[in-house]
Amino acid sequence: MPLNRRKFLKRSAVTGAGVALTGTAAVPAAGAAEAGRGRKRMKRYALTVMGTTDLHGHVFNWDYFKDAEYTDTAGNAQGLARVSTLVNQVREEKGRRNTLLLDAGDTIQGTPLTYYYAKVDPITAEGGPVHPMAQAMNAIGYDAVALGNHEFNYGIETLRKFEEQCDFPLLGANALDAKTLKPAFPPYFIKKFPVKGAPPVKVAVLGLTNPGIAIWDKAYVQGKLTFPGLEEQAAKWVPKLRSMGADVVVVSAHSGSSGTSSYGDQLPYVENAAANVARQVPGIDAILVGHAHQEIAELRVTNEETGRDVVLSEPLCYAERLSLFDFELVLERGRWRVESVKASLRNAAAVADDPRITRLLGDEHAQVVEYVNQVVGSATETLTTVEARYKDAPIIDLISKVQEDVVRAALAGTEYASLPVLSQASPFSRTSEIPAGEVTIRDLSSLYVYDNTLVAKLMTGAQVKAYLEYSAEYFAQTAAGAPVDVDRLTNANGRPDYNYDYVSGLRYEIDIAQPAGSRIRNVTFEGAALDDGQRFVFAVNNYRANGGGAFPHVASAKELWSESTEIRTRIAEWVTEKGVLDPRDFASVDWKLTRDGTPVF
Repeated sequence: MPLNRRKFLKRSAVTGAGVALTGTAAVPAAGAAEAGRGRKRMKRYALTVMGTTDLHGHVFNWDYFKDAEYTDTAGNAQGLARVSTLVNQVREEKGRRNTLLLDAGDTIQGTPLTYYYAKVDPITAEGGPVHPMAQAMNAIGYDAVALGNHEFNYGIETLRKFEEQCDFPLLGANALDAKTLKPAFPPYFIKKFPVKGAPPVKVAVLGLTNPGIAIWDKAYVQGKLTFPGLEEQAAKWVPKLRSMGADVVVVSAHSGSSGTSSYGDQLPYVENAAANVARQVPGIDAILVGHAHQEIAELRVTNEETGRDVVLSEPLCYAERLSLFDFELVLERGRWRVESVKASLRNAAAVADDPRITRLLGDEHAQVVEYVNQVVGSATETLTTVEARYKDAPIIDLISKVQEDVVRAALAGTEYASLPVLSQASPFSRTSEIPAGEVTIRDLSSLYVYDNTLVAKLMTGAQVKAYLEYSAEYFAQTAAGAPVDVDRLTNANGRPDYNYDYVSGLRYEIDIAQPAGSRIRNVTFEGAALDDGQRFVFAVNNYRANGGGAFPHVASAKELWSESTEIRTRIAEWVTEKGVLDPRDFASVDWKLTRDGTPVF
């Protein structure tokens, strides 16, 4: 179906200019009212800003890894087709001309649908397809989208092609050209909302992305783009937007609200800085929060300079929620003033798919379903990740074995060919299963859900032990003889499963009765105690190699080799070549949990 392309002014990114859009119809605003009898008559206006974040390629309520409708124990539903229905409802309630629709980033990575159109049938190919996320978001009528860190996972060429296909700007005030230090993407977007008998309401949207991109996607952005902190760039741009006459300033920030970072002290910037921005930078009315994959209906943060509350909201990821910011404005001395802001959430599970979106992308969906259901081999037994976070599971050993084999082949004939190879892998999913019998691409994709690539680093025995010790902080300290509750045993201090690593090629124990920092015991290599000075090739994903998770030594270790092929693809190639997936070819018991030397399981 033809898309109704909205016109907007996008000036050169090199100049640091933003995007301006002016409404054309002067209509009374929903919520405009006269003051009550006996009070001074005042012009009022009600504006609703809607927001999503961390869509990660979810158009449909479909689990490509299970080849079935998405379900979970909380009763959630996913996808832009559902969000489109919610957006239509809000526009009907409020009046479409009184609404704005934003997103806070992480759009083009995360499902087999987005992978397919980045790698299998890429949008960058000559005469290539229009990205499904561009098609859906154009059809729904997004006004502006902030860049997320995962927008850079497929390289700048793919991102720029996606940008070209969108009818809305991709905002990133702190995504700067590394040479000129000018914005490489539009920093802001401005829209005027006409009000009958009054000046238009001028709304500015500032887009901020995550400084961790410099670490996580270093291979793509180093020397090309730089990412200063959100607080610094908000302090630069918000006064400019106010000086341009903005009555309302909304920030769309791909940054959580906790004030913490996952990449340690490698950058002087905070990863989850949205609340810091609200607290430190005057002139902001509301912030659409992203990146953290949390659900926050409304968070009020008091600005330190003005004493005014800034309203934050983070809708749940994967298009499961839609945030609403309801603004009440009053006209005073010819200028609009924000009188109040409140935020709330709407649930995608409460509505049905918008048939307009399902029709629009039905063919693309069917193509990807066919792709992920291709059979690439067979398994001699069922392999699962159900216990993988606290027991050495063969299914994770499969990842390690593939990585070891790829790195050994890559280093053959080099000066490092004779060094032993160790391999890192994480239990990304608690529900992944490779069933006995036929094995499909979707079975293997569910095991490795991220688009990580493989890197070989040079590490010493002492560095590997420090790495293991840091990884072991994932477990809660549990005294010998105390009951073991596996649901409380892991994720200590909020550490996610993807930041717990197995290391294959060694044998070691993790004594959870000991405090964090002194848990690794009896580390051996080829039957002998590990030599601190021995050199190893360490096969590791690019997220970890670049500092993701702040694991010690690995980011600064010498890089011996890297590639751009996804680890997920390497696993599929390995299984295809073998034909049969037999644990005897890859499984080993490298580690176990103990308490004072006694195995926990």
